[in-house]
Amino acid sequence: MKKTIFLGLSLLMMVSCAQTKEAAHSEKQTSSTKSDNGYWQQHVDYTMDIDMNVNNHQYKGKQKLVYTNNSPEALDKVFYHLYFNAFQPGSQMDVRSLNIKDPSAKIGDRISKLKPNEIGYIKVNTLKQNGAAVLFETVGTILEVTLNTPIKSGESVTFDMDFDAQVPVQIRRSGRNSKEGVALSMSQWYPKMAEYDFQGWHTPPYIAREFHGVWGDFDVTIHLDKNYTIGGTGYLQNPQEIGHGYEDKTKALNLPKGDKLSWHFKAPNVHDFMWGADNEYTHDVLKMENGIDLHFLYKKTLEEKYLKNWKDLQPKTAEIMTYFSENVGQYPYKQYSVVQGGDGGMEYAMSTLITGKRSFGGLFGVTAHEMAHTWFQFLLASNESLHPWMDEGFTTYISNKASNAILKRGQANPHRGSYGGYNYVVKNKIEESLSTHADRYNSNTGYGVASYSKGNIFLSQLEYVIGAENVAKGLKKYYTDFSFKHPTPNDIKRSMEKVSGIHLDWYLNEWTQTLHTIDYGIKSVNGKKVTLERIGKMPMPIDLEVTYTDGTKENFNIPLRMMRGEKPTSAKILEDWTWAHPTYSFDVSKDVKSVIIDKSGLMADINLENNKLEVK
Repeated sequence: MKKTIFLGLSLLMMVSCAQTKEAAHSEKQTSSTKSDNGYWQQHVDYTMDIDMNVNNHQYKGKQKLVYTNNSPEALDKVFYHLYFNAFQPGSQMDVRSLNIKDPSAKIGDRISKLKPNEIGYIKVNTLKQNGAAVLFETVGTILEVTLNTPIKSGESVTFDMDFDAQVPVQIRRSGRNSKEGVALSMSQWYPKMAEYDFQGWHTPPYIAREFHGVWGDFDVTIHLDKNYTIGGTGYLQNPQEIGHGYEDKTKALNLPKGDKLSWHFKAPNVHDFMWGADNEYTHDVLKMENGIDLHFLYKKTLEEKYLKNWKDLQPKTAEIMTYFSENVGQYPYKQYSVVQGGDGGMEYAMSTLITGKRSFGGLFGVTAHEMAHTWFQFLLASNESLHPWMDEGFTTYISNKASNAILKRGQANPHRGSYGGYNYVVKNKIEESLSTHADRYNSNTGYGVASYSKGNIFLSQLEYVIGAENVAKGLKKYYTDFSFKHPTPNDIKRSMEKVSGIHLDWYLNEWTQTLHTIDYGIKSVNGKKVTLERIGKMPMPIDLEVTYTDGTKENFNIPLRMMRGEKPTSAKILEDWTWAHPTYSFDVSKDVKSVIIDKSGLMADINLENNKLEVK
């Protein structure tokens, strides 16, 4: 790969209008149509003009939204998210943080202490449907809109909105003046049409968890202080006006006098739009051989050790991009941006916000994780609020594998940390079902382990059930069939079933909709008869290694009857085991010295003490 670095306030998002149009055609355009199999999804086209005042952190916005109703029903109401309204004393995010038993340190009681000039808000001044004013009401973080006339199935309507907003003090993901001194982290910053799908409207209040958005095209113009540089979602349309490699853009290009520059971006076929801005950003671009540009924006005032880490990160980010493209599906856009900002790490369309004062390992790890989200939840846009385990868990799975490969860690099981987290919540009786809504968990610990750890184990344990090769093929099929759509848990299950030929309805149900645990043990070895027992409620196939007294070993696989098949294996396949029978016995050919259940450690057995028996 070639590497080109632009320092200072350099050209951002080096893609011309022609390239953007080409990209729009090359990126899958499934969101505006109905499929032959009955699947449908709504479509949005945003045009926004934003005027930002960096002194009082307020901005004025004009939004034109063309909304296409691809559903079979007529809609008499629509709903927008007004996420910034959460950053006000007394909001549901504030009250939730004050009452949950283990509040996030990032939030705590901070919202309750915000002053009027520190809060966030989005105030809608006017809203029109096809030119006629409509009734609307702001209810917390949701704008409820009563339409003048219903939007018929297949019909497109235009909403014109005028709004005012204020950027809150940096608390959670979004905000101004972060701890690292980044001026603006602009995520969840605009009135965003809520998703309507086969389940109906999705209008949860913003509690600080996850998101769900409508696929569409964004055309965004941001008027901002001329000393600031922007990075984030979309292709820059007017690089000739913004400047190319100059410390003082206005002098070098003889631009019209004024305090602001206008940054014009287009983002085709995305479901969100984020931008970060600062007056001290360094901007580097690494050009990959496959035509993808990787953009890195970080504060030039960072300590030297952090600046070095940001430089060292760049070729590794290209390796991460390549790994995910090869192991899930090809990244479909022409660029990706890693932007210093936010309060940790969070994924967005074609970009991420991450904090920058990190060790190299920490910087690599957060970049790998957030970039993996490009596939799991962004391109494969599952509903994060309802199924956060499909988002965080699958991201954890693939980023663990990528880190293990790229950093050459040589870990046999790179997911061991997730198994430890899962065992912790089970033993401490704070586990909750993966079917719990992201906002409804009793504790942040319970949510985190369920979404990140148990969601990760869904895939890593599936390697044990259907084989690692089938899981790898299943992920690629999942991407092929459901990218640029809104997949559900059943869709990942069906992708894995189609490549493996194994029935997995039991697995999806037991692991994601119950609290049943796995506990298998070796009950006895009598002569040449081995007897196993199922103690936990969740059934599983069993891999078994038997060591004989003569020192030889033999591996066995006991399929679960509900699977209606077995994974590819070199082990001797025995008669299947039904879930209703608590014990299972089989005969071996020689005297037994020891028996071990699942040497791989991929089965999430909660009690490993009974998984090995030494015959005395």
